Formats: sequence, C-alpha cells, structure tokens
Amino acid sequence: MKIAIFGATGRTGRVTLGLALEQGFEVTVLVRDPSRLPPGPAPHRVLLGDARDPRAVGAALQGQEGALIVLGTGNDLGTDGDTPTTGPRPHRDHAHTGTTPTPWLHPHLPSALAAFLLWDPARVPERLRALTEDHRRMERLLRGSGLRAVLVMPPHIAVDQPLTGDYEVTVGAAGGPGSSRAISAPDLGHFLLRCLREDEFDGKSVYVSRHYPKE
Repeated sequence: MKIAIFGATGRTGRVTLGLALEQGFEVTVLVRDPSRLPPGPAPHRVLLGDARDPRAVGAALQGQEGALIVLGTGNDLGTDGDTPTTGPRPHRDHAHTGTTPTPWLHPHLPSALAAFLLWDPARVPERLRALTEDHRRMERLLRGSGLRAVLVMPPHIAVDQPLTGDYEVTVGAAGGPGSSRAISAPDLGHFLLRCLREDEFDGKSVYVSRHYPKE
C-alpha cells in the first residue's frame, strides 16, 4: 500500500515510519529537514516542504492510498491561533471523484490528535487550552473532509515503552474504568497503521491505551 506520513521526523513519527517500512508499506514523507529522519531503511520518497503548505501536501498525496498525520508540538505547547500545529488539511478535493484523475486512490486518513478532545473542555488545563482548540479545529476539518478519517486521540505517548501490539481501544471516550493513561509510541504507530488496513474505526474518535510494566 502506498501511503504518505506527515510528521515522520517527530518522536512518534520516526517510530511509525520504521514500522511502516517493516510492514511493507511504500512510504512518502514530507519533511523540512531530512537529516532528522531515523537511521535504517529509507522512505521510498522524501519530499522537502512544510505540512502547512497546501501545495506541498498535495504533492505528497499524489498517488497515495492513504496517509497518516502524526505531527506533534514537541515541547512547544503554544499556538498562535492562525497556524495549525496539526498541520495538513486534506479535503474532499483529494478524494476519488468519478473518472477525473485525483491525487488519492483510496482516501484513508488515520490522524493522531489529543485525548483532551474527549474531555469536558472545562477540565482541560489552562496551559493546554489553546493547543486543544487547535486540535478541535483539525477534528472539524477532518470530519467535514469527506475522507475516511480515523480520529485517534491518545493519552500520554511513552517513547520509552515497547511495541506490544496488544492495547485497549475505546470508541468515543477517554478509556473505561481502570484504563491506562499512556500508550507507547510504537503501539500508537502500530494502531495507526492497522487503521489503514481496516475500516472498523472509520469516522470514529478512538482512545488507545495500555498498562506497561514500568507505568
């Protein structure tokens, strides 16, 4: 399957890229600095550009069967309210429409947002409210895009925990009683790639988590 990954140089994106290549995906990445790509097998196509640039996003989506959005803020939790930290905004113009040639073959779009979207807005910490509202705008765009979006809303992403492939998935809520408040970066990447192959969670908001030994 041909896919694009946005955010491939981030902490979750680097892991997800490695898993995608291991699983046989043909991957295109859009990056500003290719030197930050992880060591090991290289993506099939590396494009230089910014995920906030519609033309660059369109070029990356050309001929793809799906895409992953795994962009993050790193340690910068701020947003200016104008530039989405969540990045690309694929829309129905990228979907298949009759016989007209279009960039997308099968518009499937799992996207990592934030678990705070599943909270009562009043409970979101003050310092995270601007960022959460930015993610909320991204959620609205994805829901109105006409694409097969999966809105993955993970809790704390633990970069030091392993890949297990065994995690709890909750639809429409931030877990159930006793649910973990963490997911490893490899397990999150594993779930995102799983969503490209399945349609069980299309159009849904999902929370993915797991208890790890060191948690």
